[in-house]
Amino acid sequence: MFKPKPTRPDGQSIDTLIGPQVIIRGDISFSGGLYVEGHILGKVVAQDGEKAVLTLAEQGSIEGEISAPVVIINGRMTGDVYARDRIELAAKARVHGNLHYQVVEMSAGAQLTGRLVHADAEATAAGPAAFQETPALAEA
Repeated sequence: MFKPKPTRPDGQSIDTLIGPQVIIRGDISFSGGLYVEGHILGKVVAQDGEKAVLTLAEQGSIEGEISAPVVIINGRMTGDVYARDRIELAAKARVHGNLHYQVVEMSAGAQLTGRLVHADAEATAAGPAAFQETPALAEA
C-alpha cells in the first residue's frame, strides 16, 4: 500500500520533493533529504542539529540563500550557499553567489560566478563562531 521512500543515485533518501511545476515564494526550513526540481524564491535552511541534504536538480532553481550540511547543485542557484560539510557542483550547475564550504567537489562543466570561501579561512578572519551561525540561521 505504501511505497518506500525514493532514493537518489548515491543511495540517500528523498524526504521532500518539490516538483518541476512548483514555484515557492518564501523561506523553507527542512531536515532529511530535500530534492528540488521546481523553483524557490527565498531562503532554504536546514534545521540545526539534523542531518540534511539539499539537491537542486538540473531543471530546478533557487533564488535566495542556502544553509545546509550537504548541498548538491545541478541547476541554477542565485545567492550564497553555506554548507557545513560539503558542496557538490554537478556538470550543469550554474551558480551566481559565494560558496562557503568545508569540502567542495566541482565537476567539469559547472559554472561559478562568485567566491569559494573555505570555513577555516572564514573562521580565522572573523573568529571561531563565524561559521557556526550563518546569516540565514541568525535571522530565523
